[in-house]
Amino acid sequence: MLQPPRWIAHLDMDAFYASVELLRYPQLKGEAVVIGGRRADAPQQLEDGSWRYARLRQYTGRGVVTTSTYAARDLGVFSAMGLMKAALRAPDAILLPADFDSYRHYSRLFKAAVAEVAPVIEDRGIDEIYIDLTDVPGVRDAVGHDPLGGVKAVAREIKNSVWRATGLTCSIGITPNKLLSKIASELDKPDGITVLTMDDLPTRIWPLAVRKVNGIGPKAGDKLVKLGLHTVGDVAAADPAWLIEQFGQSYGHWLHQASHGLDTRPVVTHSEPVSVSRETTFERDLHAVHDRALLGQIMDDLCERLSHDLARKRYAGKTVGIKLRFEGFITVTRDQTLKTPVSSAADIRRAVGQCLKRVKFDKRLRLMGVRVGNLVHASDVAAAAPPAPRREEPARENLPLF
Repeated sequence: MLQPPRWIAHLDMDAFYASVELLRYPQLKGEAVVIGGRRADAPQQLEDGSWRYARLRQYTGRGVVTTSTYAARDLGVFSAMGLMKAALRAPDAILLPADFDSYRHYSRLFKAAVAEVAPVIEDRGIDEIYIDLTDVPGVRDAVGHDPLGGVKAVAREIKNSVWRATGLTCSIGITPNKLLSKIASELDKPDGITVLTMDDLPTRIWPLAVRKVNGIGPKAGDKLVKLGLHTVGDVAAADPAWLIEQFGQSYGHWLHQASHGLDTRPVVTHSEPVSVSRETTFERDLHAVHDRALLGQIMDDLCERLSHDLARKRYAGKTVGIKLRFEGFITVTRDQTLKTPVSSAADIRRAVGQCLKRVKFDKRLRLMGVRVGNLVHASDVAAAAPPAPRREEPARENLPLF
């Protein structure tokens, strides 16, 4: 058979956060486990050697599910679901707190293991990557009577390397492009390998629901279904001019291309971040006046953590922004553009104060976040400007509200 000019893989770690936790608590393998609790929800080992676990039914608050094991997913518990709602579906599921330091550690391990086999990698997050396999030795070799045996062998080598480095499984989709590979990596989860060519579109891709295509969100998906287009194949069979009429020139054209499995995007090995942010959701709604001291402490902590993030990544930014979510899920954002880039907690906090002055606090708060954008490398800032004179910290009473 004629092989495609490119072989692009999408690797997705299987239930990544939950799987990392199962390395720590192997006795929970096969159990319905939900990640997203607080530190107080950590398991406790009793004197007799047994373990006490928090259960979803005991949870109260506004937390959301970070991820869940496949056993919990079978009960209807998925990522981004409110923990209180999840408790109604799986009250006996075990609840564990998230440990992002551990997840980042294992993320670095699996990516390094992949790079030893196939170094052209696009980092898409803590648990997924794209890999360009086009020039990997042996990828186009036939194995026996299987013309795709070579690419499958490379996929198995990658999976084995990830397992040896982390003890975790992953699923890999390999197709001629990123769009199809993203879909393919979900088809045989967990611990799967799916290799597709364009000849497989009618049997493997077109029967899928339209939302399976990355880039078709809830609104577009609902509109497609209302127009009678339920599957990817339905979209592929639609007249391109009609799609453009319904969705506009750019998105309508993309829908036609995507439904036919067409995607020319390259694997991008490096990209600069647009912004760095930190946010937190409160366990209860907080009042801007009555809870002023607590809100001030939370904001100070967010700015401090954000400053550490910038220092670790060696960035500074000229735009500081806040994100506030009030009761009723009303979200407000404000930005402040500065003359020079900042990275220190004090400078970020000072700019946040200016942003807060432009917000009307007539409702209780449920979420607060801070963002630094318009990023530049910290080395460029140091080279371009002399050290700024040290400024005194603003007194708490001079800050707006908190």
